[in-house]
Amino acid sequence: MTRIHITGMSCGHCEASVEKALTNVPGVDQVVRVDRQREEAVVEGPAAAQALEEAIIRLGFQAKVTE
Repeated sequence: MTRIHITGMSCGHCEASVEKALTNVPGVDQVVRVDRQREEAVVEGPAAAQALEEAIIRLGFQAKVTE
């Protein structure tokens, strides 16, 4: 599993947008969760950390893979 710290999400629409963007990243098998209160997303699969971060940053949020 890969955890991504995300700042800037403020509503359910933000969570849905991040989930959709992550789903479209090559190598993501499953988006386990996107949680704005925890400021994180968790995905499964061999996706590159940089690709995950860039997908979220394109939406206007800050993102950093933490593990």
